[in-house]
This record gives sequence, structure tokens and C-alpha cells, in this order.
Amino acid sequence: MSSPLILFNKPFRVLSQFSAEGDKETLASYIEAPNFYPAGRLDYDSEGLLLLTNQGAFQHIIASPDFKLPKTYWVQVEGELSDEALTQLRQGVELKDGLTKPAIAERMASPPVWDRVPPVRFRESIPTSWLSLQIREGKNRQVRRMTAAVGFPTLRLIRYAIGPYTIDDTAVGEWQHIAPTDQLINEVNHFEQQRKRKTASSDRRRTDQKRRSDTPRNTVSHGQGVAGRQTRAQPARRTHRK
Repeated sequence: MSSPLILFNKPFRVLSQFSAEGDKETLASYIEAPNFYPAGRLDYDSEGLLLLTNQGAFQHIIASPDFKLPKTYWVQVEGELSDEALTQLRQGVELKDGLTKPAIAERMASPPVWDRVPPVRFRESIPTSWLSLQIREGKNRQVRRMTAAVGFPTLRLIRYAIGPYTIDDTAVGEWQHIAPTDQLINEVNHFEQQRKRKTASSDRRRTDQKRRSDTPRNTVSHGQGVAGRQTRAQPARRTHRK
């Protein structure tokens, strides 16, 4: 049986979907695997690791922040990254949609990665630096907004890892089937068991509601009718003339 997971190293300016959208390049240009779909997204202008699966439970576990699979990014920023900025990233950054959770943020040397096409535009008067940033959330364009909020705009963004999976052995634009880890399988099994319990509980409630709705009203347990109030005809009142 083939693996339910595919690891893809997404190039720059490729949509994380198979369906066409204008003249933008999509996953269909790279992956031929029927019934596999992305587990989560990676922005059009971001590069690196994207996981795909053909099973709904795997897709939910990988994509949902509730299961806290850490995502590690290599980020090239404009300027020399300061200690103050690193501290802010580690403690949480205030964005328009709320405070981010504490991240693991470290300076790093330029990683041995592929040349981007087209290349990053540099300004000769402003240096650049690289940052390794690990987060456990999924806010829209979160990493870019975080670095901008601490004064260092993102120039290039590469997702290096999702949980234990990395792009180490996969060249840009290539994909491969990978085996799910024991931890991921356990998470999926636990999720499936919870979903079955919720479904069974929901079915019981619907059955009980149907039974109640099918039971005739105004009856008691021994089958006798409930005594109703008798309505007596009210005699017509005569109007007395004075």
C-alpha cells in the first residue's frame, strides 16, 4: 500500500492548489498523484515544504493549529537582525489580529539553498540577514507580518520543516512519497476515535428526538388519555335595560 503522504518542495510563485487560477502556475505542473490534496497552504510567493495527502484525517491533523505541529521557516530579512527583534519574536508580536504565540527565533548563516527565480532584489546600501523561525500557529501571512512588525521586512521565505518532515532530501520542484511517523499515526487514530464517538453521540440524540416527536401528546405511560379540562358552554348574558 502506498503512503498517504507526499512531500513537495514548492518553488517560488506556485499556487498551493491544482485548479487553474489565471496564468499562475499550480501544483498540476509538478505533481501527478490522483486524489492527493495539500494539507494546509504555502503562499504563492513562499517556497519550500508542502505536505499533501489523500486522507481527510491526515489533512486535518497536519493543517490544524490545534494539533501543534511546529513549522520551521528560513527567513531572509532586510537589515542586520537585532537582539531586540529576536526577543520580540520569542515573546510574541502584536499584529492586527492579535498577539502571536512565543516563537523559537535564532539567527542563522545563509543556508545552502537553490537560487530563486527570479532572484531577490537587494539594495546595496542595506545588508540582509537570515533567521530561523519556528511557530505553532497559522495566521494569514504570519511570518512576513511578524518580521515586518519588529522592523525587518521579509525578502525571502522558505518553509524548511513541518514537525519531523524537512526538505533536506528533496530538490526544489520535486516530490516524493513519505511514511507517516508513529506520532502522526497515533494523532490520526485518536482524532478518528473522537470523531466516531461524536458521530455516535449525535446519532443517539437524533434517535431520541425522533422517538419523542413520534410519541403522541397528551398520553401517559400506561396508555390512558390525559384528562382534559371540560369546557362548559357559557349561558348568553341578557342585557337589562334600566
